[in-house]
Order: sequence, then C-alpha cells, then structure tokens
Amino acid sequence: MKVKCPTCDKDVVWSSDAPFRPFCSERCKLIDLGDWAAENHRIADKTPIDTVLSEEYLAELEQEFIAQDNDFFKH
Repeated sequence: MKVKCPTCDKDVVWSSDAPFRPFCSERCKLIDLGDWAAENHRIADKTPIDTVLSEEYLAELEQEFIAQDNDFFKH
C-alpha cells in the first residue's frame, strides 16, 4: 500500500522497510514534529463557551483577589 508523506506529498510504501512511515524521511518527520510544537497544527476544541458562567467565574476570582489584597495590607 502507498500513502502520501504528510509533509512533502511523496509516495511512501507502507511497510516495515519504511522506518519513518507515514513520512518519507526523518527530515519530514521532524518538520511535522516542529509544526506541532509550534502549534501550527492543533486539534480544535469545539466545546461551546458558556459566556455567562465565564463572567460569573471571573467576577468571583476578582473578588477573591480583592479580599487577598485587603488581608495583605491589614497585616
């Protein structure tokens, strides 16, 4: 079976003789790894954001930080 290298689109024979499969070479494998590390590739999070809950959470955090600051300056 042949597949396309994800980096350069060369044909790669899918077998144990191709040690970098699905890549055609170590170079293409490392290029792809670098793209993942640089976040050029990522799996999208499709979870909807609950803006009301987010605003409530931010308001609670803000109140906690204000209370911590007040306690700090009392001592």
